Amino acid sequence: MCYIFFNFVATKMSQPLAERMRPRTLDEYVGQKHLVGEGAVLRKMIDAGHISSFILWGPPGVGKTTLAQIIANKLQTPFYTLSAVTSGVKDVRDVIEKAKNGRFFNSASPILFIDEIHRFSKSQQDSLLGAVERGIVTLIGATTENPSFEVIRPLLSRCQLYVLKPLGKEDLIELLHRAITQDVELKKKHITLTETGALLRYSGGDARKLLNILELVVESSNSDEIDITDQLVVSRLQENPLAYDKSGEMHYDIISAFIKSIRGSDPDAALYWMARMIEGGEDPQFIARRLVISAAEDIGLANPNALLLANATFDAVMKIGWPEGRIPLAECAVYLATSPKSNSAYLGIAQALETVKKTGNQPVPLHLRNAPTALMEELGYHDGYKYSHDYPGHFVEQQYLPDQLKNVRIWHAQHSPSEEKLYKWMVQCWGDRFKE
Repeated sequence: MCYIFFNFVATKMSQPLAERMRPRTLDEYVGQKHLVGEGAVLRKMIDAGHISSFILWGPPGVGKTTLAQIIANKLQTPFYTLSAVTSGVKDVRDVIEKAKNGRFFNSASPILFIDEIHRFSKSQQDSLLGAVERGIVTLIGATTENPSFEVIRPLLSRCQLYVLKPLGKEDLIELLHRAITQDVELKKKHITLTETGALLRYSGGDARKLLNILELVVESSNSDEIDITDQLVVSRLQENPLAYDKSGEMHYDIISAFIKSIRGSDPDAALYWMARMIEGGEDPQFIARRLVISAAEDIGLANPNALLLANATFDAVMKIGWPEGRIPLAECAVYLATSPKSNSAYLGIAQALETVKKTGNQPVPLHLRNAPTALMEELGYHDGYKYSHDYPGHFVEQQYLPDQLKNVRIWHAQHSPSEEKLYKWMVQCWGDRFKE
């Protein structure tokens, strides 16, 4: 018995700090108050002892896996876990069979947690549908990618979607103080947090990264008296550049540099940052998806062909795979970087959304409403609507915005060579309304 206890303690002591500090209850869980705080939607379901299948979408290190484990412990239900990176369809079916055979009458459904569910193929996701629909398992998926791109629609429709946010400054500082006062190893030392700026900056809202950096700084110090300053953190990370970056922790910094290089019309920098991503083992679909976003957001109406090429690039990468997929990715990156730029559509939808938030649900003008019944016709629906194709140039002036917004301007042309044609046509149609 003593040997078993000693072995358990030794195992725990050998764990990384981030694992030793993993919360075991919701009271220990830091952040995501909008989901698990008092009265929040997910907290209510957990306290009620019954949850439905859901997907957690958020950046790395914000507690997706931890939250799933806490829920399983709270509900006292079997907990199965699969990694989308290493598991196949057979693994999924095996787990479902175990869950089916191990479930007792009227007991809660076992939880199947799938990390990085966005990496599951369509066939793998299809194999989950029946079990989720019949309640054989309660699925909890975790993803850093937008599920609407990566999760098949039938599965997504059977799951709630909860968005996890990067941890805020207060959350991260709470984690730091908890680590140095409660961790079995760190509390043996006298650690003072004189400055936390560098720790917070390098962590980027990622709790795992924050604790990894803290552990690196502490372990690289030869004294039990450790005064943590920004200078100390920076110097330790410069000495050990990979210690906190074993699995691509600079992921978001590099993709940011890549997109900004395209936006700034620098094809050399765009190709360099793309090469960094490729060498780092980045998912080609992730790069292709960012190119599609960049084509719409940054090139936009200045060169509408950019979006077509970016979308074709995404399809090509999906069809031909790797390593040949790097060629259409490079072609698209250079094309986007060397294209004229306009973000008028991006700004336009942002302005439209802001207008909707401020003005609420404005009524649709009667002449624009559909009139499928006689009663609606009597009420004036559709009455007075002018069919554009019946007029010269396929245009006739009439009001399309709600009455209270009829004079509001939302889209503003930016007069790039391609967009200038659109602007001139709008001025020809609407006159002073579109003159800048």
